[in-house]
Amino acid sequence: MAPFPEIFYSKDSEGSWFRSLFVHKVDPRKDAHSTLLSKKETSNLYKIQFHNVKPECLDAYNSLTEAVLPKLHLDEDYPCSLVGNWNTWYGEQDQAVHLWRFSGGYPALMDCMNKLKTNKEYLEFRKERSKMLLSRRNQLLLEFSFWNEPQPRAGPNIYELRTYKLKPGTMIEWGNNWARAIKYRQENQEAVGGFFSQIGELYVVHHLWAYKDLQSREETRNAAWRKRGWDENVYYTVPLVRHMESRIMIPLKISPLQ
Repeated sequence: MAPFPEIFYSKDSEGSWFRSLFVHKVDPRKDAHSTLLSKKETSNLYKIQFHNVKPECLDAYNSLTEAVLPKLHLDEDYPCSLVGNWNTWYGEQDQAVHLWRFSGGYPALMDCMNKLKTNKEYLEFRKERSKMLLSRRNQLLLEFSFWNEPQPRAGPNIYELRTYKLKPGTMIEWGNNWARAIKYRQENQEAVGGFFSQIGELYVVHHLWAYKDLQSREETRNAAWRKRGWDENVYYTVPLVRHMESRIMIPLKISPLQ
């Protein structure tokens, strides 16, 4: 009888094989990941805006924004509300970030868009704002079912927006891991909201955190590593990421998240 061929394993491959026994498997799904990962009890849609402002215009931009956007937030005829408004402190400079909630999903978004087309004050606001901008972009987002829904906060706080661009096809696996791991990051109430993109650049995740200051951020993040299970989350999610970015942001006066 012919002997079995001899097979050689490197130390690395043996370790990879052993680790693969413990990898969390994700069953194939026939549903869209937006259906599987988003909250079922709400129909909220979020829009995040990134405005790159001319450096000499940032103060004027903030003043104009603070004069106009709260009127939309408070007007019950518009099914939208401000979640947060910030300037980037560390990250892209001279940048404003706005997060909106549309209660009622896509119909609410379209209702707002149609009404704004005839809102003379808003149209004048956009005209003036355009003179101050270098570029702008936005995304439509859904919120992860296992994250907190963003609620107004008293300040002062700084906010960190951590953005992860995932490999296509990995959103479910990301959600499975973070659904177990979010409990390690809630003791100090630092978890504000977690979102994933639906329109705009796809397979993008945004995690929003609040801290008293940069030192508090450092201490809170270090404490997570001392909790059994946090390292496992990092181990399984890092391979899913193509690119990641962190912004430290300061709230504008009008931001419900202070």
